[in-house]
Parts: sequence; C-alpha cells; structure tokens
Amino acid sequence: MATRVVMITGAAGNLGQAVAQAFAQAGDTLVLAGRTRESLVRAYGEETPQRLFAVADLLDPAQLDAAVRLAVQRLGGIDVLCNIAGGFQMGPAVHETTDESWDLMMDLNARTVMHTARAVVPNMLSRGGGKIVNVGANAAMKGAAHMGAYVASKSSVLRLTETMAAELREGGINVNCVMPSIIDTPENRAAMPGADPARWVKPQQLAQVIAFLASDAASALHGACIPVVGLA
Repeated sequence: MATRVVMITGAAGNLGQAVAQAFAQAGDTLVLAGRTRESLVRAYGEETPQRLFAVADLLDPAQLDAAVRLAVQRLGGIDVLCNIAGGFQMGPAVHETTDESWDLMMDLNARTVMHTARAVVPNMLSRGGGKIVNVGANAAMKGAAHMGAYVASKSSVLRLTETMAAELREGGINVNCVMPSIIDTPENRAAMPGADPARWVKPQQLAQVIAFLASDAASALHGACIPVVGLA
C-alpha cells in the first residue's frame, strides 16, 4: 500500500498516540495536531520527515487553516483525517446546565469536527478522495442523567458523520466513526479506582478499528457508526 498522509487531531492524548503508532507502523506519514508544540514534543520527541507537527487550537479556524496549509505545502495533501480530539465532563441536570458547560462539550466534541472538515475536505475533494474517521461515543445512543451536554455533543458527532458521508461519498471520501465505551487510560483508572479496567477498551484496540476504517478494506463503508465497547 502506498504511503499516505494521515492527520490526527488530539495527537498528544492517550488515544491520539495509539492511533499515531498504528499508522506509523503501517508506514504512513503523520500530521500530528495539538494545541501546543510542547505537548507534541513530550509525546513524540522532535519532528521528523515522517512526523510533522500541526500546532493549532481547533476552535480557531485561522490557526487550523494555517496548519493544514503548511501540511499540504510540505506533504502534498492529506489522505486520512482522524478526529480524535474531544472531551468528557459530567454535569448537573439539564435544567441546571450552564451555557459554559454546554458550549464546552459542543465545542470540544462537535465544533472541532466541523472545523477540521472545513479545513481538510476541500483538499481531499481536489485530490479525488480520502478517509475521515470521527470519534463518537457509545453513550451517545441514549440519554443518561448528568451527562446531557456530553451525550448531546457526541450524538451530534454521529449525525455529522452520517451527513458528511452522504455529502462526500460521490467525491470519493469515506466518512465513518467509532463509538467507544470507557477507554482504558491512566486518567480513567484514577477517576474510577473501584472499576475493572480489564473490561474497558484499550487505546490500541480502538486504534486498530480506526486504522481499518481508514483502509481500502473499508471502502464500501459510508456513515457507519461502530460500537467498540470491549466487555463494558
């Protein structure tokens, strides 16, 4: 398989690093997006010809556009976009949810997907196609107490995935998403010390599914929202 250029948002996080490793092992060139260069250096060391840093706040379209333009200039284009960036926050009941809490979840989980689409999709269309993989959440399938803003934001990711797939399939772009349950990270282990992390999804397992969705083997999939839940 020819070397691809893979852009990964949230690249400095636990899942972002696992996804980057999966694509690097396949020989792909990486565009690693993070809010600061320092966070990317801590996770990966310095840049290399196969590892370009894209420093940008995904909520700032100008920063994101500049980072994508630089990647396109240096590498010729982006073949795969993995929208890994996102966040989780428990909250109060819906009637007590503040605008700040609502906006935080919608910004981190939904608006980032829209911004990266605006920055990356035109290049993909001009080059005849590509792959986009979003990260939803299995929790988005139904409401849950004290998770209103989070569930709504991840539900938006599912609907955006389906909508983008319908809009872009004729342009040769596959858009799909994964819906993980609890991911086995140090942060989640610390937050839930009484839980059994053996039942959770490991970042490497989720990364394998993401890599599959970005492969030619998944070329017939458009708008698929795949649960990846381990034993949870």
